[in-house]
Formats: sequence, C-alpha cells, structure tokens
Amino acid sequence: MKWNARVPFVMGAAALALLPLLQACGTDGGSGGSADAGSTGGKVKIKWSTWGNPGELGRFQEFTKDYNAKHPNVEVELIPIPSDYDQKILTQLSGGAAPDVFYAGDAAIVKMIDNGTIADLSTYMKEANSKIKPDSFFPGLWGAAKKGDQIYGVPVDCNPLILWYNKKLLQESGVSVLPADLHEKGEWTWAAFQGVLEKLRAAGKHGFVLDNSWTNYYSFATSNGGTIYNEKGDFVADKDPKTVEAFKFLYDNVKQKNMTFAGTLPKGQGGDAMFMSNQVGFVTAGRWYLPIFKQNKDLQFDIVPYPTNTGKKIEPAAIAAAYMVMNKSTKHPKEAFDFINEFNAKEGQTFRLQGGGNAVPSVEGADAVVMEGNVPEHAKFFLDTRGIGFALMPAEAGVPGLSKVITDEMESLWLKDGKLDETLKSLGTKANQKIQEYKSGK
Repeated sequence: MKWNARVPFVMGAAALALLPLLQACGTDGGSGGSADAGSTGGKVKIKWSTWGNPGELGRFQEFTKDYNAKHPNVEVELIPIPSDYDQKILTQLSGGAAPDVFYAGDAAIVKMIDNGTIADLSTYMKEANSKIKPDSFFPGLWGAAKKGDQIYGVPVDCNPLILWYNKKLLQESGVSVLPADLHEKGEWTWAAFQGVLEKLRAAGKHGFVLDNSWTNYYSFATSNGGTIYNEKGDFVADKDPKTVEAFKFLYDNVKQKNMTFAGTLPKGQGGDAMFMSNQVGFVTAGRWYLPIFKQNKDLQFDIVPYPTNTGKKIEPAAIAAAYMVMNKSTKHPKEAFDFINEFNAKEGQTFRLQGGGNAVPSVEGADAVVMEGNVPEHAKFFLDTRGIGFALMPAEAGVPGLSKVITDEMESLWLKDGKLDETLKSLGTKANQKIQEYKSGK
C-alpha cells in the first residue's frame, strides 16, 4: 500500500466512464497552473492537480464541477496526474508551469518548502472568512507540512492505520471473543493478539500480513510506548528499549509463522486478496479497504486498533496523510485559497467522502461520513485512532531517501533471514548517516 493516501476508491460505472476524459485532460502534463491561468470571459481561471484512480478522480471532478457552479466568477479545472506524480509536479514547479493548487505527499512537501515553491497558508487560514483555521485540524496530522506557526499544506483528509480482521476466519479457528470486543474491555494486548494469531496458524491460515512500511513498524513501537526519533531528529529506534522490544515482537512472530512478511507472499497475491479469499486473519490499512471489502458480500469483516503492551486501552498509531498546497507563483492567490478553503472545510470533505468513501475527515464536524451504515461495525475506531495518531515524523519526511534506507534494511531482514540485533545496529548507523549527510548538505 502507499502511505500517502494514493489508495483505491471504488465507485460505480459512471465514475469509471469519466476516466478517458480525465486522462485526456491530464496529457498536457505541466502545461497548467500559474503559467497560463488568467481571466477568460470575465472568469478567473484556476488549475489544480492530484493523483488518483478512476473512482477518486471521478469524485474530484464532481466536486470541481459543483464548485464552479457555486462560483460563477471562477473556472477551476482539474488536471489529474495518474502516474509519476511527484516527479511531474516538481518538474512543473521548476519550469514555472505548475498548477495553482495541488496535492503533495510528506516527502514532496519538504522539498517544496525548502525550495520556496509553495506558499505559507497560515495568514489566509486566519482570515475571518476562512472555514479552515489552524486549530480545525487534528494536531497529529500536520507532519512535515507545518514549521512552527507556518503552514504550507492542509491535510485533505486522512487514513488512520488500523487492523482489519476476518470475523468468519477467526471464529472458525476457535476464537471465541473477537478483537473489537477485547478492545472494548481493555484486553486487546500483544498477548491477546498473539494468541489469536497462533489459533489461525494452527488452523492452517496466515495470521497477519506484515507490510514493509513505516506505518506498521512505528505503530507497533508506539503501541509499546517506544520512540523513533529524539528531539534533535536523530534516529533512536535501534536504542530505545521499548522500540527494540516492538521489533522483537514482530521478529519472533514472523519466525514462528504467526505473521507473514508481505514480500514472501506468492507472486500476484496481496494481503487484501488473501483476506477476501479467507486465507489470512488480519491485514493493516486505513479506510481505503472499505469500498472493495463491501463489494464482497460473503466477507465478514471488522476493525480494531493496534494491540497495546503498555496497560493502556489505545496508543498512538500511524496516520497516512496528504496535503493540499498553493503554488507560490500563482497569479490568483485569493481564488486559489478560496478553492483550498472549500475543498478542505467540513462541507467539502463530507461531499468528497460520503457514500462509502475511502478516507477519514481531517477536520471536526464531518465524522458522520465514517459512521454511514455502521460499516464496519466498529467504524468509530477510525475516529478514536485519528484523535491520537501521527503522520510521518518531519525528522524522517524531511530527509530525502531516509524512509527507503529503513525499509530496505527491514526487507533484507525478512527476506535474507537476518538477525534482528545486527539489522537494528545497521539500521541505526545508516539512518543517522543519511540524516547527517542531509544536514551537512552533502
């Protein structure tokens, strides 16, 4: 999966039918935005870009059309970029041909802040007519988009990482009390989780598919009260006892075959497909799995937060986040921010996420979209997790290539049957070397 919310959104045939049109609009690559945005027929022309699959782009197109109908003085055009998004946007920015408004992920937004190509939105957000104030958003979502009081990107929505479980498979494997019920009683611990995994393994099933992602590793660390980076921005996961204990918990369970590293699955087999075919009990993801799981009428599923090992009922876990930013060179900053304002206000997020959406609102007041139809049964856990979770730390997002250093080391551990202590030592050395190289400008 991709942590920056480039995730599936399944809609009907009408949305799919929009794809050829949307792709045709996107073929001009970097031709849109501030370079040619002007007044046409008395209207201010604004262009915006995002990534997305057919379903997502269809919903974005609907919002854009609705926005234009409500604002006759503006013509907003969506220029989708379905592939190589970061590279294309950065190229457009350097060539002065980027759109006025666009999405940015954690790593890309750091580059844009550093090279001064996106605007500080904090002044706009504090204006009286702004629907999105700095305190409208849950504090853990800002990640690398905020530097002190300066805000360079607005969280468009979010995806708290959570465990999805196959109810039928667990019950058939002898699990008498389901994870959500254990969580409600304050008994959803590492020991309880491992006990369920062992029953699944004994029944000849995969317990949990472990994806090679910061979202998994850091969520298990924080569920044990662990730390990844210190206040100076140094990588300390290899030294913090609580974090090392979390890595050992994962390592031991992979060794015991209670967990299966995603990279070892048969070619063409992903955790989501195996989950839907009743081969695996747990997968981890945000709300993006909801549309595809709902389509499988025979699938019985629910969700539960990460288990804890601290005595607390719930601990902070990872949140996948993406941001909407403004091109610093836009010729129409007021109109550009007006679009950002309405897109990310509770009304805009409700418009985009209602009807089985694939994300969770980043602002208060739009939670009803998550609770629609009460699917999954414990959908409220998304909201609980959002309230205390965290986007990728600026200490990591702000260092190009650092995340890859970490996942490469972990992948080698799982695929080459490495030793945990040696891997953590190497991981700490390489991560901090990468950080120091970046700080020294190498």
